[in-house]
Amino acid sequence: MTEPRIDKLRAALDGREAPTVGLWNRLEGRPRTTDFDRALRAEVRDPLWMLTRQWQLGEFLGADAGSPVTATYSVATTTPSRFRPTGGTVEALPTDRPLEAVAERRALPFAFGADRISFDLRLAIGRRWLKLLGQNLLLNILSLNVRQKYIARYPIALPDPAVDADTPRVAHPEVWSSMQAIAGRRMDGYEFYLFLKGGGLAYEGISGLLGLHRNELVRLGNRLVAWFDGLIDQPAENRPQHTTNATWDPRHLEHRFSVAARTPDGSATGETVLTAREYPGGTLDWHAFSIDPAGPLGGAGPAAASLHRTVFPAPVRFSGMPLPRWWALEDERTNFAAVRPDSTDLARLIFLEFALVYSNDWYQLPCDLPAGTLASIQGLAVTDVFGLKRWITPAGSGSDADWQRWSMFTLDTIGDDDIAADTSLLLPPSVPKVAEGPVLEEVALIRDESANMVWGVEQSVRLATGEARRGSEVAAEVLAHRLRLHPPPTPPAPAAPVAYEAMNSVPENWIPFIPVHTPGQNRDIQLQRAAMPSVVDGKPVHPRTSLLREGFDLGNQYFVNEEEVPQSGTRITVSYNRTRWRNGRVSVWLSAQRGTGRGEGSSGLAFDFLADTAPPPGQTP
Repeated sequence: MTEPRIDKLRAALDGREAPTVGLWNRLEGRPRTTDFDRALRAEVRDPLWMLTRQWQLGEFLGADAGSPVTATYSVATTTPSRFRPTGGTVEALPTDRPLEAVAERRALPFAFGADRISFDLRLAIGRRWLKLLGQNLLLNILSLNVRQKYIARYPIALPDPAVDADTPRVAHPEVWSSMQAIAGRRMDGYEFYLFLKGGGLAYEGISGLLGLHRNELVRLGNRLVAWFDGLIDQPAENRPQHTTNATWDPRHLEHRFSVAARTPDGSATGETVLTAREYPGGTLDWHAFSIDPAGPLGGAGPAAASLHRTVFPAPVRFSGMPLPRWWALEDERTNFAAVRPDSTDLARLIFLEFALVYSNDWYQLPCDLPAGTLASIQGLAVTDVFGLKRWITPAGSGSDADWQRWSMFTLDTIGDDDIAADTSLLLPPSVPKVAEGPVLEEVALIRDESANMVWGVEQSVRLATGEARRGSEVAAEVLAHRLRLHPPPTPPAPAAPVAYEAMNSVPENWIPFIPVHTPGQNRDIQLQRAAMPSVVDGKPVHPRTSLLREGFDLGNQYFVNEEEVPQSGTRITVSYNRTRWRNGRVSVWLSAQRGTGRGEGSSGLAFDFLADTAPPPGQTP
C-alpha cells in the first residue's frame, strides 16, 4: 500500500487531513508510574549463575583470614632531655620552646671584626632602657638628666665620610642619613647590655646618684638583661663573647646536632642517641634523625612511661579505592587503571599493587602521642571475628643490615655494623608551622666551568641598620665611594690599538673559592675561600655576609667540601623565624637554611687576553 504524499505538512496537521500522522517532541519514553523501587533492586533472576560466577573467581575457597575486631597494645614512651651540637658540650634540652629554635639558632651579628652593625637592635635595647628609666617613679625626677648621661656614656659615633673604615655606613644614602639622625641622640644599648652581662652594675659611670637610686638601677638592669635574653633565642655559648654558631657546620653547609633520651625498653641505664647529620633547616621531622651508636651523652632523663590501650581497628580508606563487594558502583574521581607505568617505575608499580590488589587488607589503629616522644611498641595482640588472638611482631625487626628488611617511619642506624634494627617511632618536639621573615642574607654557591672555580655570590647583604639590600647594589655603592676617596691616576694615552691585560675584574660581591688538596690526600679536593683584588687599591675584597665570613674575623681559613656544591649550585639564606610553642610562648631566632641553586654561572673572569684601547682624543677609531 502506497502512503499518500503530503506536500504541506503544517496545513495538513492544522486541517486534520491525515490523522494518522503524529508529532513527537521528546525522545524518551513516557513513564507510566512514579515508583522506581523495583527498577533499583537489581534483581537476580538466576541464582545458579551467581553461584557459578563466585566459584569461578575462587570465592568458595576458605582461608583462615578473619577480620580483626579488637587490638590491645602496649607502648613505652620516653622524652628527649639532652641536646648536643656537633663538637659542642651536652646541655639540657629546653622544654619551653620547639626543637627548631634550639637546633637552628645563630648568634646575632652585632659586629664584623671591629665594625659595629645591627644598629636596629642596638637602638631597640637602648630605647628599652630609656623607657624603663622614664617609667620608674623613683627615677622620674632625675630621668632626663640620667638619660643624657647614659647616652653620653654609651654613644653612637657619627661615621666620617673621609675615613675608609666607615665606608659601609656612609656609602648607602639611607644608612648615612640614619646614622646622622641617631648619632649623639640615642644610646648604644648593646654595649650597655654587654657591660651588664660581664658583671657590671647599671649605675657605674653615672654620677649624682644616691644609694636608693643605685639599687633601683641595678634592678632595672637585671630586667633589661632578662628581657633581651628572652626576646631572641641564641646559643648559650654565644652570649656574648663567642662567635661560633652552635649546630651550623660551615664545611657541610648543614646543621648537625644530637638529642638523647632513655631507651624505651624501661632500663634505667640505657640511652638512645638520635643524631641529625644533614639537616638543612626549615621543616624538622623524624626523617632528619638516625640512631647513633657512638656512645651516650650522659645525664639522667625522665623514666619511660607505659601506655596500655584496647582499640577497634578501622579499614584503611583512600580516594579511588576499589570496592570489595560485587554490584557496587565506584566513583570516577580516581582511575588507577589509567596509570601506565614503565617497567622501571618500581615505586609506582608497588603503589598500584597495593591500591588495586591488597588495599582492603590494611587496618589502622588509633594511638595518640604527644610531640617530643620516642615510642616503642612493646606488644600488640589482635582478636579476629573467629575469636582467635594473634601476637603481632614488627615487620622491620631483625638485622639492621638486612637489605630485605621492610619498615615505615623507623629510624636507620649510623654505620654498617650488623646490629639489631631499631623499630621505635620518633615524634620530635617540633611545630607544624614556622613563620619566616624576609631574607637578610643570601649566598649562591655556583660553579663556573669557564674559570674552573666556585663562586660565592652574595645576592643579599645586610646593611649596618639591619635591613637587607641587593649585594650587587651594595658592592657598586661601596666601590663608587672608595673611588671618590682614592681616585685612580689618569692612565697614559694608549700607544697601540690593543693592550695586554693580565686579568680582568668581577663584581665585588663575587667571592672566589679555589680547589685545593685535602691535607694528606693526593686526589681529594676541597674548596678554600680566596679573595679578588680591589680595582681601587689592589687590596683583597672581603665578604660582607656572615655566611662567607666564617672564621675571617679570627684570622682562620674557610673550607667547604667539594661535593656540597653540585652542578645545580647551592643557595643559603639567613632570616628570622617566629613560632609559638604549645605553652603559648613566642620563640624568635635567627637561622640559616640551605636550598637548591639555579644552575651554573659565569663570572666573566679571564686571564692573558688582548683588549681594545680607547682612541686618543680627537681621533676616530
